[in-house]
Amino acid sequence: MSEALETQNSLLDRLPKVRGRYSENALLSRVTWFQVGGPADVLYKPADLEDLQDFLRNKPKDIPVIVLGVGSNLLVRDGGVRGVVIRLGGAFADISVEGTRITAGAAALDLNVARTAARAHVEGLEFLSGIPGTIGGALRMNAGAYGGETKDILKRAWAVTPEGELKELNLSDMGFSYRKSAIPSDWIFVKAEFEGCSGQEQEIRDRMEDIQTKRAETQPIKSRTGGSTFKNPEGHSSWKLIDEAGGRGLTIGGAQMSNQHCNFMINTGTATAKDLENLGEEVRQLVKNHSNVELQWEIKRIGDKEVTSFTSGKDE
Repeated sequence: MSEALETQNSLLDRLPKVRGRYSENALLSRVTWFQVGGPADVLYKPADLEDLQDFLRNKPKDIPVIVLGVGSNLLVRDGGVRGVVIRLGGAFADISVEGTRITAGAAALDLNVARTAARAHVEGLEFLSGIPGTIGGALRMNAGAYGGETKDILKRAWAVTPEGELKELNLSDMGFSYRKSAIPSDWIFVKAEFEGCSGQEQEIRDRMEDIQTKRAETQPIKSRTGGSTFKNPEGHSSWKLIDEAGGRGLTIGGAQMSNQHCNFMINTGTATAKDLENLGEEVRQLVKNHSNVELQWEIKRIGDKEVTSFTSGKDE
């Protein structure tokens, strides 16, 4: 038996029994928009909230855990991800409406939440239709687009701590700022409650259609991309800084800064995660040299650059 397989088996042996599903050596490239990157040692899909809480309470503390959404703003490095990657499934994707209040699980797609609100004649959530991610990701980074941000509509959120405790958070607890929340990175969002206002369904749908049209006209939505690569520095637009520095269309290996929107990286078909990350760093340097502005990554990058495996020993 190979050393890698032995390590894999020993990791599974140390994990608690769950009602959800464990998958060994799971290919994350299949579930990310870039379609690159190495595997997760173990991918865990909880059966429900209680299953997730039990897993976290009983998991050995030295085994790292990271949460994956739909992979729309994520770059998994070629060496893969050590430990356990959690992917919330259908049990965390429910959406319900009560008056002008929308409750959605963390795995619910932003677009589906916007559509549900429209059907219920609730306005104010239309901007979510322009964000290709999940509610969990929106909470983590105060996602926004087309004049709206998550902080504008959030009433409450719920997250599970590394110890398995469920926490209820109000808007002020979230500590929202531009593309960021103050909630610890190892807390797992599971649900959110949003507040809109009464509106006319057709007017809401018209605004959503306008957003979709603008996205198609300005973003490479049919390409293997990861959304906006860099945050907008205060007082600047990243795409403009990149364009002025000569970054539009820049290519490294199979990775390219989009000619349509130069703050979007695309996998032209043969890119590795290394190509994409190196391209991003090259663009950051170009902008630094040209404008003396340091671009900050908006795309989350996880995993090892080189192929390794989880090797921590068993608990004493």
